[in-house]
Amino acid sequence: MADSVKNRSRKSYWRRTVWMFVKAQLSAQFASLVDFVVTILLVKLFDVFYLYATFTGSVVGGMVNCTVNYGWVFKADGIKKVHVALKYLFVWGGSIMLNTWGTFALTEWLTDMKWVNGLLGYYVDNVFILSKIIMAVLVAFVWNYQLQRIFVYRNLHFRDFLKQCFDINRYRDEL
Repeated sequence: MADSVKNRSRKSYWRRTVWMFVKAQLSAQFASLVDFVVTILLVKLFDVFYLYATFTGSVVGGMVNCTVNYGWVFKADGIKKVHVALKYLFVWGGSIMLNTWGTFALTEWLTDMKWVNGLLGYYVDNVFILSKIIMAVLVAFVWNYQLQRIFVYRNLHFRDFLKQCFDINRYRDEL
């Protein structure tokens, strides 16, 4: 009987975890859509340099993502909005830097490749869109989701989180 309760508990835990991940990805995709629309409109309609447009799109998309995540994905109603906002700004700042400079570096690297110029020909000025997609996916899975799930929408203090992350004594026994 105890095993059956544990199995149900495990299944329930995994269902909740997977559902939270799916909701986070839906929220991220919606925010990314807003980000991409803003970025592409700024570049194509207003002739803004793609680096500045990427930054602006990331800012707008991040604001959308934080709002949706707070109320729907992580249901952080019990956590003060100021605390969530400060922690989100920390994670978001890293995300914007990774997206912006990653897009820049990847775009510059790809446009310097002769085979990319030959392959894409006329469309080489739009390589930044491919770079932005690649960076958005990498940053979303590796940085954003993980830190939002573990840090931003939980009721813990930043100082305690850093102590937990960098607690060297915890790993001493494993060495």
